Amino acid sequence: MKHLDITTSKVYSSDKLKRQTYIWQFLKNKVVFTNGCFDILHRGHLEYLAAAADLGNKLIVGLNEDASVTRLKGEGRPVNSFNDRALALASLSFVDAVCGFEEDTPLRLIEELSPNVLVKGGDYSIENIVGADFVKGMGGTVATIDFTEGYSTTHFLDRIKRNS
Repeated sequence: MKHLDITTSKVYSSDKLKRQTYIWQFLKNKVVFTNGCFDILHRGHLEYLAAAADLGNKLIVGLNEDASVTRLKGEGRPVNSFNDRALALASLSFVDAVCGFEEDTPLRLIEELSPNVLVKGGDYSIENIVGADFVKGMGGTVATIDFTEGYSTTHFLDRIKRNS
């Protein structure tokens, strides 16, 4: 199988990923779920995702679809299309699956997949993480990971605007 085929095979529909997650968990893998827009992939994202992957055996990234990013981040976002962002994330060796969601939050996807671990960035408190109650109720854990200082897509785009 060619490298690009391997990468694209890691981008799932929610139905297919639900089946795959069940198989991973049946085989005693600890499935970690995180989500975000990941519009312009940068060092902060990479360090965050690598740390999330270290919390289990399989890392799933829930990725906001384009309309969802626009609602959350405003006009002009996303900079990169869903397909481009999904391919970039799937190309990372520590990401096992990428799955889009159209809603503003990934709650539906979290409830469908029932991950063992739910992870968000350090700007969230655990009690404010969407899906935390569900994951904890299923016997899973919820964690936060500190951001890498100085890295933010919004700040990156603001610097470009100032320098234009």
